[in-house]
Amino acid sequence: MAKAKTPRRSPAATAQPAIAGAAVAADAPSTKKPRVSPVQFFSQVRAEGRKITWPSRKETWITSVMVFIMVAIATVFFFVVDWGLAQLSRIVLALGS
Repeated sequence: MAKAKTPRRSPAATAQPAIAGAAVAADAPSTKKPRVSPVQFFSQVRAEGRKITWPSRKETWITSVMVFIMVAIATVFFFVVDWGLAQLSRIVLALGS
C-alpha cells in the first residue's frame, strides 16, 4: 500500500521557534455566495426535486417487503442466540451450586 506523500520542510523552517498565540493565515480567501430570495430558493429546490429519480410503486413495495423479511430473520436469529446463551449460563451457574 502506498504511503501518502507529505510536504517536506526545510531544516531552517523547523528550527524556528513557534510564537505562542500567533495567528495562522488562511491559504485561500473565503468567497461568500450571494444570497437569493425565498422565491428563487424554492424555485431551485423544485428544479433539484425534478432531477431525482423516484422509485416506482412496485420498487417501493418490493424494498419494503425485503426489509420486513430481514427484520424477521434478524429477530429469529437474535432470539435463538439469546435463548442459547441463557441456557448456557444456567448450566454454568448450576455447576457452582
